[in-house]
Order: sequence, then C-alpha cells, then structure tokens
Amino acid sequence: MTFKGIHKVFFLGIGGIGMSALARWFSHAGFEVAGYDKTPSPLTDELEKEGMEITFEDKVDSIPASFTPDPQEVLVVWTPAIPKDSVLLNFFQSHYTLKKRSEVLGMITKDLYTIAVAGTHGKTSTSSLVAHLLKSAGKPVVAFLGGITQNYQSNLLLPGKTKEEPILVVEADEFDRSFLRLHPNEAVLTSADPDHLDIYGDESTILEGFREFIRLVDKKGKLYLQTHAWYRLGEQLGTQAGIREYGLRSNGIHAENIIARPGSFQFDYVGIKAQIKGLELQIPGFHNVENALAAIAIAVDHGLSEAQIREGIRSFRGVKRRFEIHSSEPGHVYIDDYAHHPEEIKACLSSVRAMYPTQRMTVIFQPHLFTRTRDFAEGFSESLSLADEVALLDIYPARELPILGVSSEMLLEGIQASKKILITKGQVMDYLKDSKPEVLVTMGAGDIDRLVPGIAAWTKAQINQAWIEED
Repeated sequence: MTFKGIHKVFFLGIGGIGMSALARWFSHAGFEVAGYDKTPSPLTDELEKEGMEITFEDKVDSIPASFTPDPQEVLVVWTPAIPKDSVLLNFFQSHYTLKKRSEVLGMITKDLYTIAVAGTHGKTSTSSLVAHLLKSAGKPVVAFLGGITQNYQSNLLLPGKTKEEPILVVEADEFDRSFLRLHPNEAVLTSADPDHLDIYGDESTILEGFREFIRLVDKKGKLYLQTHAWYRLGEQLGTQAGIREYGLRSNGIHAENIIARPGSFQFDYVGIKAQIKGLELQIPGFHNVENALAAIAIAVDHGLSEAQIREGIRSFRGVKRRFEIHSSEPGHVYIDDYAHHPEEIKACLSSVRAMYPTQRMTVIFQPHLFTRTRDFAEGFSESLSLADEVALLDIYPARELPILGVSSEMLLEGIQASKKILITKGQVMDYLKDSKPEVLVTMGAGDIDRLVPGIAAWTKAQINQAWIEED
C-alpha cells in the first residue's frame, strides 16, 4: 500500500504519544487529519490548536462529515490500545482501510534513510538526542519520538525547506512487535532486558524479537549495540551490518572521567574515530551519559565535527518526564521520571543518589500494568530500596483488567527503605506536607503525570516560604 489516493487520515487513539507524532506528520504533509481519544489531555489540546478535529465520543455520528462520503480516500490508523468492542473501531473495520500505527510508520521508513532506536529502556532519550545532534548541526531531520522534547516542545521534528533527502530518526517500539515493521539503515539497541511478557510470554522470546529487529538492519548499515544487551543476545546475531559496541564500561565506545553534578554530568567520549574531552550533558544521569555515547557515535559517523557535537550535547535539554528536574534548590529538589521497569528505576535512583549523596530521598511510584508488577515484583522492590522513603500508588491498569492477588501492596515487604507506605493519588499532597522531602522523585508511566504540575507548584511554594523565613 502507498498513500496514493488518500486525502484524509483518521486516528483511533490520537492522544497517544506515538500516534500524535504520526498525526502531526500527516497534517504537515497536507492531509486532512482528525481523530478519537477516550479523554482530553494537554496533548490533544495541542493537536486541536494545530487544526485537527478530535472527538471524545465513541460513536459513529461523532466522525467529521468530510470523512464519511468516500471511504476510499480515507486511511484509518489505529492502536491496539483501542478496545475491541469500540463502536468506532468496528464501524471503520466494516467500511474503511485500517492500518496499525506500526504499519504506517514502516511505510514511511521504506522511503527514507532511517536510524531506528530500539531497547527496553532509553529509546526516547537516545532517539531525541540523535535527532537533536543532527538537526543542530544543520542536517535535514524527520524524527518520530516517544516523548515531548524540551528543545522543540514536540514529539515530531521536521526538516524545513531543503533539497537534501532528510534523515529519519524513529523510536522502534518492541511492544506488540511493532519494530519488526521498520526498514532501518542504521539501528541502536540500548538494552534488551525482559519486558512486555504479556505479549512475548517469556524472556527468550523477547530476546528473539530483538534479534529479528537486528536482522532488519541494512547489511551496509551500522548497528550501535550496548554492551550488556549484546551479552544478553549472544554472539550469533545474524546481521551483516557493522557493529559498534558501546557502554559506560565497554571495551569499545565508552565514557571516562564521569563527574556527577546536581544539574549536569561531565564526561569524556572515547570512540573508534574520535575522542572528545569535557562534554557537558545538561540532563543528569549515568544512563543518560550512556545514551549520549550512542548518539555521539552516530554523529561522528555522519561527519559532525567535534565543535558541533560539543555544542549539540551542551544544548540538549532532554525530554519531558525523562529525569526532568523541576527544582534543584537544596532541600527542595524535585525530579520526575517515566521509569516503570526495575532497571529504569535503578538507573534513575542511582543517579539521583550520586547527585545528592547526603540528602534524604523520597520516591512516589505508580506501578504500570498488573502483569509487569507481577512478573517483576522482586526487581521493583529491590530497585525501590535505593530510596530512603517510598510511597506506592495503586497500579495503573492501562489496557489490562485486574489480576487477583496482584497489587502495589505485594511490593512493600521486599522494599528495604526506612519508611514505606501505600497511598492514593488523592492523598499525595497531604503526604508531602507531612514528610517534607529533601529530594523527591515521582516515577511511573501511568497517569501520575497529572500530579506533577501540582507537586511542582507546591515545591516552589515551599522554597518561597523558606526564603521568607530566612529574611
């Protein structure tokens, strides 16, 4: 299938981070775009401001009138997050051409030089940094990202007017095996830890999924492979692409002289073709330094100069909800992160501890999915034990129904923190007032993000009050 004859695109689940980026791409390309989502959000508000008509009613008469006369000129893009009993989904299945988001993204990658970033963790930060380094150096870039970049305030980057063929940077999502529809010329694999066992069943199957993705990389291209991921996958990868190994402690591309500061990390890049000393990364975290290694290696291979790389790293402001620092005032630090897997939590909290080694760390965590909580309960408890105090919210179910015996409470016993508690979202502000955290970290991939503006405002009020009392 091509987009020939298609003039209108309707998105079922348009408010999702990946779907909205695709919707923006079609809109910029001149297609009429509309969509449905269950509830309004800041992201759907932005899409409406950009001219897209969005309905929040799951019924046929909510479809814009211009989309109904000729189904042949309409493409319907849907996400598996839409329930099978959805009225709109069933209507469109009977009358229209439907494609999953991953299929449409695959069609786009077929026609453009593509850098695909895969991995259980680090996809969004790494792909965003790759795109920023190339774009800030003047390369024409199209990027479909899994988060809102702070530099561009969007999950879609476009090249502007150029005669050059753009480079496509895309986040390659392993969920539902979506990444197997892509056509990468180059790829990054940031990690290969088990996840999405509700889809894959067991660890060996998801590892084979990553191997299948690797085999898709053009034989003339390059594969940037994180050390531990390579160890997990084994030596026989079945690819003819040139492999670049990277990692904090890699024998290949690695970092030296890492210095952790409250608002940034400094490090030296040691690579095959270049060594760059004293890089300043404004998004803290050892894991972000490792993500930067892959991005810098790609930048070097695409001909960026040391000065361009240095400036690109220095100017990168990260992605919303990826180690996002809302306050760095001593005694009133507030960091929000999307971490929802034990390894992500461990990476985040280890970095926070390195930045603030003497201050009491409080974590509010919202588990995401009943299956993930069940499958990795021990790992969650171990990672959360890096905090001094832990407050657990109820599990965010997303696409799942409850599982008997699976709850946030099952994590409590294994958490080795001096204080641990179960609270509801409605109790968060009272909890903060009582606990008065010195370093606060909120984490989770559910709707905990709805609490972030209120917590940030409360933190700012505490800082202002402390200043008044000092005066």
